Amino acid sequence: MKGFIGKLLEIDLSTHQINHLDLDEEITEKFLGAAGYSVRYLYDKINRNINPLGPDNILMFMTGPLCGSNVPTSGRFTVCAKSPYTGIWGEANCGGYFGPELKKAGFDGIIIKGISDTPVYLDITEDNIEIKDASHLWGKGALETHEILKEEDKLTRVACIGQAGENLVKFANIVSEDKLAGRTGMGAIMGSKKLKAIACRGSKRVYEPADPEAFKIAVKNMLDEVNKAFATQMFGALGTAAGVDKYNVEGELPIKYWTKGEWDKAFNLSGASASEKIFTKKYPCFSCPIGCAHKASVSKGKYAFEGEREAPEYETIVSFGSLILNDDLESIVEANYLCNQYGMDTISGGSTIAFIYYLYNDGKITTEDIDGLKPEWGDIEPALQMIKKIAFREGIGDVLAEGSNAVGKKFGISQQEIATALGQEVPYHDLRHSWGMALSYSVGTPRGPCHMASDTYTVLLGYPFEDLGFESVDRCSDGEIMAKDAAIVYDYRALYNSLVICALCNPEPSILAEVIKTALGLDFDVEKMKKMGERIYTMKRLFNLKMGLTPADEILPEILLNPLEEGGSAGKSPDFEKLKKAFYEYRDWGLETGYPSEEKLKEVGLENLI
Repeated sequence: MKGFIGKLLEIDLSTHQINHLDLDEEITEKFLGAAGYSVRYLYDKINRNINPLGPDNILMFMTGPLCGSNVPTSGRFTVCAKSPYTGIWGEANCGGYFGPELKKAGFDGIIIKGISDTPVYLDITEDNIEIKDASHLWGKGALETHEILKEEDKLTRVACIGQAGENLVKFANIVSEDKLAGRTGMGAIMGSKKLKAIACRGSKRVYEPADPEAFKIAVKNMLDEVNKAFATQMFGALGTAAGVDKYNVEGELPIKYWTKGEWDKAFNLSGASASEKIFTKKYPCFSCPIGCAHKASVSKGKYAFEGEREAPEYETIVSFGSLILNDDLESIVEANYLCNQYGMDTISGGSTIAFIYYLYNDGKITTEDIDGLKPEWGDIEPALQMIKKIAFREGIGDVLAEGSNAVGKKFGISQQEIATALGQEVPYHDLRHSWGMALSYSVGTPRGPCHMASDTYTVLLGYPFEDLGFESVDRCSDGEIMAKDAAIVYDYRALYNSLVICALCNPEPSILAEVIKTALGLDFDVEKMKKMGERIYTMKRLFNLKMGLTPADEILPEILLNPLEEGGSAGKSPDFEKLKKAFYEYRDWGLETGYPSEEKLKEVGLENLI
């Protein structure tokens, strides 16, 4: 099958052994690359008893079969393992340029095993692979590590961790060229293996489609479709915070740690405000026509700095903005910079910090409990101090580094007051506004609460998914159609995360199917695309069940379900148990066990795993 180099790099950090492996063609035919390949490979290698931060966990960096091509947004890569944060499927994907560079060096992915005795980094070129001493990098921030590793060659691409990963912060991320593989704690696994960074440089030609002329036409059709989309124009101009005003009016924006339905200062954090106040330029990922990411500058005031930094994305703006009632956009640029430098997920990190604000202002903890801090609503300074405390596990930061549930346990707080599910903080699209997100935050997404691999909140806005079987349904619906629509989206995004392409890129599925067909040489159409997506999704489900997941774990706390008294979602909340039951029945999962039926496994081509 075209689209792949055909080689994997296997590194055992315990023995410093380096192997070149052939890509498993049977896996690629059924699961493509990236997350799909990773889950099928890891399913046979990992069990529920292994310590995610121990030597037996396996960390995989994988590209997809479109990576390195001119297919829009196809330059992404995934990082997968058993999550140290949730104990189930761990997956994060990342944009930038590292993925295509890895392919140019001659590899579809990297399999990392064992634990090094001392800090190391991988130096990968098409002619040489070395495990090098990283003692000079250990203790440095992720952005600083990039600068050091790129001194000799600015075109070297880097994926690395900051101090949060070194100190095994459970939600530490991996930083690559100002882009982040953000969720499920993949950075903590790098830290546990004493792997500071991977530096990569290559020059091989990596893309030869199966049918070059037909592929050229298919890509042009896809590009035309993406370029004319309203979402492309919106995100390109205003970033991912473009929807803040709309979310605030409709009741989708989380405010005051999920307890408030509207906020009169939300506009100050919007994409429009960011465009006017801080944006300097776009910096798109490889082969991306959208350019949602922007650089920012702040030249005056308390948070001024020289040059440019990454502008905060929507989720970060909520974490350090509306969730703690802070409307100072410049201060959020600072919070974002610190999180990126230390290498930590701004959703889990920010939400854990916001939980401290909630507990403090509700009188459930005192300043003595939190190193003398006074996290009053609207004051970001205590949050900035907590970011550092988390990264270095100083004082209360040692508890915060374990996440919101650990904070709740320390202070005797009911799980019903903590905005987590499956052990992970939920992202920021209030499920009381879009009821399908109740599934996205609980039972529906294999990596735990997610807004990218399970974005029912966006597709309900009108993405062209009708030929997938997606039916228009009221956003406040908790019946069978919503359950079916959610399942369709999850399967489709499972395919996306195996190609890998960005969830902001949404041509009609038939156009994408033609791209896949002409690129890979597969007999492919929309129906086969749907089936492959469902197979990949189901494989992740099987992985989680093997790790010990049960239906009893797939619950939501009251703080996310209690109806609000104001705003666009006032008085609204889904019947979660009804929605969960409908989802199980559509999936053909056992209500008591959570396992797919034998018929379902046969239907999706996983009969060998019955």
